[in-house]
Amino acid sequence: MNSANLLDRVLSKIVKRGALLVTHADGRAATFGEKADGYPDIGIRFADDKVARDIMLDPRLGAGEAFMDGRLLIESGDVMGLVQLLRANKPWERGDSLLKPSPVRRIIGHFSAARESINRQKSARANVAHHYDIGNDLYHLMLDAEHMQYSCAYWEADTASLGDAQTAKLAHIAAKLALAPGQHVLDIGCGWGGMAIYLANNFDVSVTGITLSEEQLSLARARAKEAGVDDRVKFELVDYRDMAARGDQFDRIVSVGMFEHVGPPQFEVFFSAITQLLSADGVMLLHTIGRMGSPGSTDAFTRKYIFPGGYIPALSETVAASEKFRLIATDVETLRLHYARTLRAWYANCMENQAAIEELHDERFFRLWTFYLAGATAAFESGGMCNYQIQYVRSRETLPITRDYLAEAERDLKSAKR
Repeated sequence: MNSANLLDRVLSKIVKRGALLVTHADGRAATFGEKADGYPDIGIRFADDKVARDIMLDPRLGAGEAFMDGRLLIESGDVMGLVQLLRANKPWERGDSLLKPSPVRRIIGHFSAARESINRQKSARANVAHHYDIGNDLYHLMLDAEHMQYSCAYWEADTASLGDAQTAKLAHIAAKLALAPGQHVLDIGCGWGGMAIYLANNFDVSVTGITLSEEQLSLARARAKEAGVDDRVKFELVDYRDMAARGDQFDRIVSVGMFEHVGPPQFEVFFSAITQLLSADGVMLLHTIGRMGSPGSTDAFTRKYIFPGGYIPALSETVAASEKFRLIATDVETLRLHYARTLRAWYANCMENQAAIEELHDERFFRLWTFYLAGATAAFESGGMCNYQIQYVRSRETLPITRDYLAEAERDLKSAKR
C-alpha cells in the first residue's frame, strides 16, 4: 500500500466529526468525517506525492515542513482549523492519540531529545537566542501592548482583552508572591520586562530580571526607563546558575515560562540554585507549561524549529526534583484552558499582521509560525498540555496557613489598576 492510501486509511479512523477534504497530488480526492457543530470543515491539497510519505514518517514534522514549504496547501479554512479538527477528534482525556512517528523516527527522536535536553550553560544561550532573538518587532505585532507577555494569560472573563488577561495573570502571580515593602525580587527568564515593571509599579520592591536573550535585555531596559521604574528595576544577561554561584540571594523569586527550557537532566540543578538564591523565609512562584499526564518527550518539529533543547515537564517530575532540596510546595494550581485562549489571541494578531510579519521575515516563516501557534493551541484545547503554578517556600512558617491572603491581594491590585 502506498503512502497516500495508507494516510487515507489513518485519517478515516481519526476524523469522525468535522469534514476534511484531502486532494492528493494525482488529483484524487477523499473526504473524511462529516459536518458537526463545533468542528471546522477543512480542505487541503498536496502539491506532490511526497507529502503523504513525509506525514506518515513523522506526522507533526512532516506536515509542518510541507505546510511551511507550500507543499501542503489549505484551500478551505486555515491551519488553526486543520490542527484543531485532527486533535479534537482524539482528545487526551479519552486516552486517544494521533498518528505517531514511525518506529525508527521515534528512536531517533528519543535520543535527539535526550541529547538536546541536557541544556548545559554553553548551549542554553544559543537555544534561547534561536527563539527570542529573531527580532522584537515580531513580538510587538503578536503580544499584548500593555506588558508584552509571552506566556499564558489569566482569563477571568470571556470578554476580556488580551491585555486585560495578561494584567490579571501578573496580579495572580504577584498575589502568590506575598510581597512586602523593601523586598528584593528575582525574575528568572524576565522576557521583555513586563513582570518586573508590573511589580515595581505596584509594590515597594526592587526587582532584578535575568535573561539570556540580547534582544530581550535591550528592550526590557528601555521599557523600564519609559515606565519610570529603572531606579528600582535592573536587568542582567546572566545564567541563573552563575547567579547562585556568586552568592546572590533574594526575598522572592518568580519564574514564568522559563522552566520549559531547563530540561530533565538539569531539573535538580535548577532547584539547587533556587535553594541557594532564595532567602530562608523567601517565596518562589514557578509558572510553567506542563503535561497533565506522565513525563513524555518533545516532538521533532518543536525541537527543530521552535524550542531547541525545550521540554515540557510533568508535575510529577517537577515536584520530585524540588523535593530533594526540601522546597515545600505550598500551593499548586493547574490552568487548563487559559493558554489555549492566549494562543488564539496571538494567532489572531499574527493573522491581522500577516503582511507586516512577512515583510519582517518571509512567507515561509509566517507559515512556520502559525503552524506552531496552531499546534500549541490544539495541545491545550484537546491534547495533554496545561500550565502549572507552583508556589514554594523554604520554611513552613513563611506564609499564612489559609489561602485568604491570595484573594485579598488580587482585589487590592485590581482596585489599584496600575
